[in-house]
Amino acid sequence: MPARRLAVTAVATALAAGPTVLAGAGTAHATGDHGRAGAAVLRTGLDVSLLDKTVDVPLTVSLNEVEAPRSAEKTALTVKLDGVDGGKPFTVLGAEVARADATVSASKSEGSVQLAHAKVHVPGLPLLSLIEIEKVTASAVCEAGEKPVAKANPVGAVTVLGKRTTLTAGGPTVVKVPGVGEVRLDLSSTRTTSRTAAATALRLKVSINPLKLNVAEVDGTVTLAEATCEAPDVPAQEAPAREPAEAAPADPVEPAAGEAPQGAPVEEANLAATGGSSSTPYVAAGAVALLLAGGGAVALARRRRS
Repeated sequence: MPARRLAVTAVATALAAGPTVLAGAGTAHATGDHGRAGAAVLRTGLDVSLLDKTVDVPLTVSLNEVEAPRSAEKTALTVKLDGVDGGKPFTVLGAEVARADATVSASKSEGSVQLAHAKVHVPGLPLLSLIEIEKVTASAVCEAGEKPVAKANPVGAVTVLGKRTTLTAGGPTVVKVPGVGEVRLDLSSTRTTSRTAAATALRLKVSINPLKLNVAEVDGTVTLAEATCEAPDVPAQEAPAREPAEAAPADPVEPAAGEAPQGAPVEEANLAATGGSSSTPYVAAGAVALLLAGGGAVALARRRRS
């Protein structure tokens, strides 16, 4: 950002809770030709207003945001915002378990998240956690040709702004703390279509005014345990080659009187029809010729006698 505006710097810092990662936020979708899958342990989209400035400082970070085929297991995220607490780093999330997985194959794509014993902080509240959770899970499974399945489940106790809270599936839970602010929690959001699925264990709408560490207000959203998937295409099945149909045998036809049966040899047919052989026409022609010749000879002899 220009020098006249507050610079925002995110740095990875080693914490006792475990290794740290800071990844740029983005769409958690997958790679590969078979399908798509993605997962993210935490994602923030917060605007931080400072007491001595007129501008907002964005806090847009993510932890363990992966796209298939990939997995990540980092348990802490620390960032630093110039203008907040003198530029000292602060912990956004610390957890005992924070794992995200995304896989794809020719028949199935799947995203999943596990988060256990986690605390989330926002600028201006260094000692008070925004939320503390025992365990949350989310998964999205998309199989080719099957209905996608999305599941999300917070398990155990949840504490918001220091208040132990009971989450209900019937609607959002709102926690208000005088002098601190308000947090709205949406529980277990799942969405499915014919080929896609998405699950979010917890989504927090944050609006607080800590008035500490030079922070006037913090507004925006925090998403915990998000998984998505898109089913692979159903492989086209080749139709089996069709065998040529056999010609149906023709119904036998009874020969008429005096006719040869169908399919009988020609010579036999002639014999059956006339009682002679195939040379019968030539014999008859020769007999006619002899008769004519004999008749001519008799006529000639009679003329000579007379």
